[in-house]
Amino acid sequence: MTNRRIFLRNSALAMVGAGTAPLWLERALYAKDAPSPRKKILVAIFQRGAADGLNVVVPHAERAYYALRPTISIPRPSAAGDKRDDAAIDLDGFFGFHPALAPLKLLFDQGHLAIVDAVGSPDPTRSHFDAQDYMESGTPGLKSTNSGWMNRSLPKPEGKPSPVRGVALGPLLPRAMRGPSPAISLQTIGGFQVRDAAAAMEFEKMYAANKDPMIQATGRETFEAMNMLQSIQQQAYTPAGGAQYPNAPLGNSLKQIAQLIKADVGMEMAFADINGWDHHVNEVGQKSSEGQLANLLRQYGQALAAFWADMGDRMNDVVLVTMSEFGRTAHENGNRGTDHGHANNMFVMGGAVKGGKVYGQWPGLENEQLYESRDLALTTDFRDVLGELVSRHMGNPTLKGVFPGYDPKFLGLV
Repeated sequence: MTNRRIFLRNSALAMVGAGTAPLWLERALYAKDAPSPRKKILVAIFQRGAADGLNVVVPHAERAYYALRPTISIPRPSAAGDKRDDAAIDLDGFFGFHPALAPLKLLFDQGHLAIVDAVGSPDPTRSHFDAQDYMESGTPGLKSTNSGWMNRSLPKPEGKPSPVRGVALGPLLPRAMRGPSPAISLQTIGGFQVRDAAAAMEFEKMYAANKDPMIQATGRETFEAMNMLQSIQQQAYTPAGGAQYPNAPLGNSLKQIAQLIKADVGMEMAFADINGWDHHVNEVGQKSSEGQLANLLRQYGQALAAFWADMGDRMNDVVLVTMSEFGRTAHENGNRGTDHGHANNMFVMGGAVKGGKVYGQWPGLENEQLYESRDLALTTDFRDVLGELVSRHMGNPTLKGVFPGYDPKFLGLV
């Protein structure tokens, strides 16, 4: 077993849990080598499918944007008193939010949310699979990397590390979380279990009796995580601050991440996906506030805003960052959609974030400014954003080990 990771699937071994946490675990939570509370936490959200960054954060002052997108562009911000609900929401006189992202406007104005534009992977691939792999491994263009940037980012633990130090919401452990440090994937906190108590005991004995120390360690970590999560699940969770998570995949994932953070179980990294961004056809409805992109952004914006409200002052310890494998073409296609592009944008949210600003060098959208005469050009490497968060927020100075062969340039985000 080359990686000490827990790979959860819906089978007898897609596990674990048989009831309340035993006394030994409750005592361990207060022991000197137990995970300490109030750790710095990094939450990563992956927008799978390649989000259309130009319609998410709209360059409404860029004349070429409207020329390139005659039917799917987001209208310029409304004049004072104009009641239209499909216009961009102005951020700084040049950029604006898609109207479905209205819940995030206050966070931006208050300086808690930053945008990095014209950012992404320098690798030119337009393959979803390859681009996601490169971004999650943190090594663009290199397929031989066998671990993910999030796993490599975890600082050296003090004492015994928490069995839920790295948590991904979903059926499979994502590429970004794989590696030597323990990490788990789960679809729900309560679903992390072996459904038969007798089978759970047999599995635990089997792991303990194995002569391979790596397998023993994996089994031990799995069952420790099982009991910890089952104990958390027994406590009813009510979001704070009037937060209302959308009943959708990202909302449900962020609600559970918030629950784990507040439980002080030693989680330091969390990961969640939001799928469905590959809009080749009918990206926008009759109005820009309608259609596929608007529906997805509404869920996305509401989920992030709810997470902020729910966490309250705990956001001083948390930074949330979003990313997508690449952007989409500057030109709309013949089906009122967009095709695979290059640069995109990333959102960074947190109490320590220097928000209220769009970071990055804007390259322009005139034909000679486009990448390969079709895409928004890249001016910021995504590793610059992640590297700053890993170093300045998580306190891990060894970025050569996190992003081998690359020296991140900080933007001043935190």
